[in-house]
Amino acid sequence: MRVEIDRVSVQRGERTLVDDVTFVAPAGATVGLIGPNGSGKSTLLRTVYRALRPTTGTVRIGDADVWKLTARAAAHRTAVVLQEDHREFEFSARETVELGRIPHRHPGRRAASADRDAVENAIDRCGVAPFAHRPVGSLSGGERQRVAVARALAQGTPVLVLDEPTNHLDVLAQIELLDLVTALPATTIVALHDLGLAAAYCDVVVVLAGGRVVAVGAPAQVLTTALIARVYGVVAEIGVNPLTQRLAVHLGAALPRSPDHAANPSAARKENTP
Repeated sequence: MRVEIDRVSVQRGERTLVDDVTFVAPAGATVGLIGPNGSGKSTLLRTVYRALRPTTGTVRIGDADVWKLTARAAAHRTAVVLQEDHREFEFSARETVELGRIPHRHPGRRAASADRDAVENAIDRCGVAPFAHRPVGSLSGGERQRVAVARALAQGTPVLVLDEPTNHLDVLAQIELLDLVTALPATTIVALHDLGLAAAYCDVVVVLAGGRVVAVGAPAQVLTTALIARVYGVVAEIGVNPLTQRLAVHLGAALPRSPDHAANPSAARKENTP
């Protein structure tokens, strides 16, 4: 299902956290939000999964403005995987996955066969079965993220939102998680810090700096040495990973800070937007 961010801005007091952001996530695509710390990635994602109402602009999933839907209707369209949620540490992995079916169940009714099937399918597909009985708090970071993705998959939505899901994971867990997520049929919007992962796994990248869009497009078009230098202040080389044949980003030395680095995204946007 297509997701459209249309001129979305978020203000808090005198601060503008997200400024007039527009882009489209095509149905079934993996769209990566990248940018330095404080660029607005998490804030923008919160407007998509209805945790933060935008000050101006519209978020559409399919043909619906998500902020005009009921909470239940929105939960039928979008599932979210946040950074580690300690509230679920006392649940078992299976119980946590079962929480994904709440939007589909009526209060007081027992789980239907469709709910049980969705949970079993998610557990199997995400490789959760070997530790399904264990408390979430006893799992490794990679295992907990698999449980979180399984819960979202059990929710059965056409859109999946992930906020920096690879943080604190080792290299193997990062690759396993993104292999899993990008194989799902959902439209996926994911905030990432790692430019190499964004280049290798995303169909589209949206580069943010200072709350504004710097560039949008396929990674090979957007992730140029000039853009990375402008937005991140780092020397980079772009190539192809000989093991995977995917785009690769090699980062080098930090550049001397200049007045327009990240703090002036409009300059970067004029120079780098396709």
